[in-house]
Amino acid sequence: MLSLVIYAGCMQANDWFYRLDGADLDVVPPGLPLVVVVTGFADAGAAVSQLEDYMLEHADPKPLLTFNSDLLHDYRARRPSIVFVEDHLTDYEAPELSLSLATDDLGKKFLLLMGPEPDFRWNEFTETVVELATTLAIGSVTWSHAIPMPIPHTRAIPVTVSGTRAEIIEARSVWRPTTQVPATVGHLLEHRFQASGADITGFVLLVPHYLADAEFPAALISALECTSEATGLIFATDALRESSREFNAKIDDQVSANEESAEMVRRLEERHDSYMEDQSVRSPLITDEGTIPTADQIASELESYLAQHAEPKRKQDGSAENDSLGHRADSE
Repeated sequence: MLSLVIYAGCMQANDWFYRLDGADLDVVPPGLPLVVVVTGFADAGAAVSQLEDYMLEHADPKPLLTFNSDLLHDYRARRPSIVFVEDHLTDYEAPELSLSLATDDLGKKFLLLMGPEPDFRWNEFTETVVELATTLAIGSVTWSHAIPMPIPHTRAIPVTVSGTRAEIIEARSVWRPTTQVPATVGHLLEHRFQASGADITGFVLLVPHYLADAEFPAALISALECTSEATGLIFATDALRESSREFNAKIDDQVSANEESAEMVRRLEERHDSYMEDQSVRSPLITDEGTIPTADQIASELESYLAQHAEPKRKQDGSAENDSLGHRADSE
């Protein structure tokens, strides 16, 4: 039954929409979080591109299925790269959009939808992803993208949150506009997942506009932190934080050497701090009684959390499926 669902609508060999990569989807445990990392229209600070590179290097993604790029990708608008070496060509980088099984730094499994944003057939693509999520009994969906905003690099990256997780929206979303924006396929996925009743969280990272074209390490750190908060996955960021400190130090040197730049950053800091004073965003460190926990309490909570997630327990009574988007197809 499952194979019939997967290959429905893929009758012609040269017009398949997606294909299995030799994996058996029945081995995917129910309730896994789905993390969407789709590069495309909005990527200030190269946040999503960096996140893709990070996942490839650290999450050990094993492809389960791959979408047909010849149907989804506009090769003339976004040309793949190829390397010319003296007298021959090598290393053709074909666009690849795939669904993989990946692991975080504690060995916890999750599903990863990653690759270039489709140029064509958005309706078919998003409907297929939602159907696959239902078939695989996905537990939650998380995605991020980044836009340029007039904020200073000397402050933490603000975040706008959308979706169905009211507690995360309340704790993290510092800017809640009502506006019309150019849609990405991530937006459409979120819209369709929300309509299906899924547990979906979308993060918009607000990156300093003067660093929008740079590879901003703080943007990657923020994307990983947001993903962790929504999924419970753990990703190492120590090396990234050192790179971020070095990057910011270079920016500080450049800013201090130019009076106009220094004045711009100072004004951005004043406006940012004034705006944040008026926000009611609740810090995740504040307890229900309004107090800040001690360092020992924080360490105790962290140790407890890591112990619970070091070896994820499978539910033996099948209740995990009841908490997911839907149930697996019955093998009739």
